Amino acid sequence: MTTEHVVDTVENAAATPDKEQPYAALGLKDDEYQQVREILGRRPTSGELAMYSVMWSEHCSYKSSKLYLRKFGEKVTDEMRERLMVGMGQNAGVVDVGEGWAVTFKVESHNHPSYIEPFQGAATGVGGIVRDIISMGARPVAVMDQLRFGAIDDPDTARVVHGVTAGISSYGNSLGLPNIGGETVFDKVYQGNPLVNALAVGVMRHEDIRLANATGPGNKVVLFGARTGGDGIGGASILASDSFSDGGPTKRPAVQVGDPFAEKVLIECCLELFQGELVEAIQDLGAAGISCATSELAANGGSGMVVDLDQVLLRDPSLTAEEILMSESQERMMAIVAPEKLDAFMAVVDKWEVETSVLGEVTGDGRLVINHRGQKIVDVDPATVAVDGPVYDRPVAYPTWIDALQDDSAGALPRSNEPEVLREQFAQLVKSPNLADTSWITNQYDYYVLGNTALSFPDDAGMIRVDEESGLGFAIATDANGRFCQLDPYQGAQIALAEAYRNVAVTGAVPTAVTDCLNFGSPENPEVMWQFSQTVDGLSDACQTLGVPVTGGNVSFYNQTGTTPIHPTPVVGVMGIVDDVSRRIPSGWQDAGENIYLLGVTANELSGSAWADVIHGHLGGKPPVVDLEAHKRLAGLLQAANDEWLISSAHDLSEGGLALALAEGVTRFGVGARVWISEIMERDGVDAANALFAESTGRVIVTVPREEDVKFHGLCAGRDYPVMRIGVTDTVADLEVQDVFTFSAAELREMSASTLPGYFGETVSEPV
Repeated sequence: MTTEHVVDTVENAAATPDKEQPYAALGLKDDEYQQVREILGRRPTSGELAMYSVMWSEHCSYKSSKLYLRKFGEKVTDEMRERLMVGMGQNAGVVDVGEGWAVTFKVESHNHPSYIEPFQGAATGVGGIVRDIISMGARPVAVMDQLRFGAIDDPDTARVVHGVTAGISSYGNSLGLPNIGGETVFDKVYQGNPLVNALAVGVMRHEDIRLANATGPGNKVVLFGARTGGDGIGGASILASDSFSDGGPTKRPAVQVGDPFAEKVLIECCLELFQGELVEAIQDLGAAGISCATSELAANGGSGMVVDLDQVLLRDPSLTAEEILMSESQERMMAIVAPEKLDAFMAVVDKWEVETSVLGEVTGDGRLVINHRGQKIVDVDPATVAVDGPVYDRPVAYPTWIDALQDDSAGALPRSNEPEVLREQFAQLVKSPNLADTSWITNQYDYYVLGNTALSFPDDAGMIRVDEESGLGFAIATDANGRFCQLDPYQGAQIALAEAYRNVAVTGAVPTAVTDCLNFGSPENPEVMWQFSQTVDGLSDACQTLGVPVTGGNVSFYNQTGTTPIHPTPVVGVMGIVDDVSRRIPSGWQDAGENIYLLGVTANELSGSAWADVIHGHLGGKPPVVDLEAHKRLAGLLQAANDEWLISSAHDLSEGGLALALAEGVTRFGVGARVWISEIMERDGVDAANALFAESTGRVIVTVPREEDVKFHGLCAGRDYPVMRIGVTDTVADLEVQDVFTFSAAELREMSASTLPGYFGETVSEPV
């Protein structure tokens, strides 16, 4: 025998002020619940409680980070705004890339769901970020992923790796979107809390930009796409806004289930609706579902809305009103449609066989009213739900352990100039999980679909052609280094930005704008909040210096297992503009007989490096110094050299230092290199270990045809950038570091390519 669910109406809420409500189970704190009561002047209905709980969650409201995120906007100069068409606050930022084209891009996290249910967690992470791009009026053209897993030899890591990579490839490949780059990192600190950050990018004409605002009283509120089910209920408030405990896997119902083929249809349907000017606005239904879409659309438009939940098409008719409001079922969109265009709107969705229902209409009274079974269950000011939620100035405390950590420098670790030792250490680095070939993962992704991919794995950045006629395009790179951020979050954030900036610059593109996904432990830990505040300061200061504005992004807190937080991991994505993708610069050399030059200076900077980690299992000291003004000169130098056809390849130096960059340069196209490091050691005052493995920033290796040597040297002198010839490319497919070691390209490939298959199984097939 079943008991019918009793509808908790606004009238009933006013009449029963003392009724106990399960606000704590929904993620609201005691004072937050009292704040809701004060806003409403009564206790909330069950439906209102559901809405406030998900919309005031950390994941949706940014209540612990708002005070800090404002710095990104405060530090944007007029020059930085020149290309910024839509900034923070909308579904995704939009940048003018020239010739009437615009690019929209954003990165978001789907961390906790990807631990509980790796396949669906990662797949729906891709789906959610793609819908953000659709809602801006753009056609999605590429995705990227930034992955951090636990120790590679932990038995549970294989479960997460297989599920996450399969979920990303299944969803992205089914959508027909190329996956053009990303990161894969293994570290025990992420064992119980992997990071799955997904980036999507879309293109549009300037006139096609759309904002998610509900305006115009009488306009219809339309829900279209997949039916609403029980999957994902409470995901934002329960799963993404709390830390895992031993009972974490019991949260499985909060993980959404995706259907990429339904999303592909939704993409084409939305683009046709935009093209026909049949919608005033479209909002995707991701975190918080209908609660989010209705309150954000109404609040952004400064309007009101009346909605009837009985009109929502359900997969499960037993869902309560609260569950319908909180459901995060995938592949759903909400549109605002003028009444006179409703028939034409319906004709388009019918053409694409997308299920659709009219839920209500926009009003001018500034209230969000939701009815269910003929009774009013929600009556709120939408701004109090979506905009004016709690803002916390969390306690901040300088970590008690950080001074001792920074004092434990890698400079005290044993180093050797003996060739046999350096050879063995080099081999260990090449084979190490975080530096090894990632094609076991990346070959599961299709990175050439749509035919506009100019660069992808394993180049330093992905590049996509926007316009076939002119060759206009963009490049994107994402980077983060949790080890550096653990040592010094301010400096570590700047290193992440600087690396992504260099990775874009070496392709020949001009770094233009930034998106970020800031992954941290619990904001209720004052030491974590210190890390967060330092990261935002470092990143915002660096963006201002480099002249690249933050267009939007995501904050992900509560990334920890029990009381142990992950390393602070700010993933930074940099987008750059390239006038003609045919002028792209590859990361590896293709011709013998060219000179290899090192741009930049090497310092004694092994603390936090891959060498310290892999060879000594050490983390301590201070990260490398970042000269941001030098980075600006470096980017200008690379652009000028490319304009004058002076360089044939360019590759950033970061993890693994010069040694790994040389190995990657040789294996990229199978062309060898003879290199000497004695002059680096003499000029920069470093030993052989630092010359090979230090991770000093602002360094790039380039190859220059011999006939262009004089011009190239003159360009470097004119740009005041340090340059040194360190070798030549060779017909013999070896990497020879003179007087130190020699490896054939085949040996290097075997060492690098065997690591991931050795842990996770045979190498997957090449993408179709």
